[in-house]
Amino acid sequence: MKPSTLLAFLPLAACAAVAPDPALGALPADAAQAVVVRAVAAGRCDASWQAWERAGSGWRAVGAPAACVVGRSGVVDAAHKREGDGGTPAGVFALRRAFGKDADLATGLRYVAVTDDDHWVDDPRAPQYNQWVVGAPGVSAERLRRVDGQYDVAAVLEHNTDPVVPGKGSAIFLHVWSGPGKPTAGCVAAAEPDVRSLLGWLDRARRPVVVVAAE
Repeated sequence: MKPSTLLAFLPLAACAAVAPDPALGALPADAAQAVVVRAVAAGRCDASWQAWERAGSGWRAVGAPAACVVGRSGVVDAAHKREGDGGTPAGVFALRRAFGKDADLATGLRYVAVTDDDHWVDDPRAPQYNQWVVGAPGVSAERLRRVDGQYDVAAVLEHNTDPVVPGKGSAIFLHVWSGPGKPTAGCVAAAEPDVRSLLGWLDRARRPVVVVAAE
């Protein structure tokens, strides 16, 4: 992505250098974009994210931090994540897929415009658990075209997708919040302009990841 394109999506960062987040040190060598999410306190839903990109042998901040929220149970150990527990799993998750209501979206992720037929299965007993399905699934599932606007623009955090382990959590997305201070069921959410800006910057060729930092 050209620098001019990047600046169209994200506000200019302050000129002063920002010390790299410690969580960046454990990322795969091929990850050139990262979004670090940090909750303000244990058990709280209030959080913020900061975008980063590789610069030589280090990292530099891209844009300003954005306010966001996590699950109602805060950030939880991914090893202990369970379906319905309200926690956002800690860890490093690939970002490859985006979806939403728009016919097209300015993003470097793979994008799908959803319809009323698109669902994400959240029933741990179902063979399609934690998978996107088209058509009536016949089991408990989230409709990806929501009327409340939260999935108007969203991306998939690849938690428990390869392999899928029944009951370890499903439908962990980055999406539009219902408002500041209002928790999700386990996703990361922010104001729609911030979500759109972030997805506009992300490029799957640069192997982007979300890092949900343990509290």
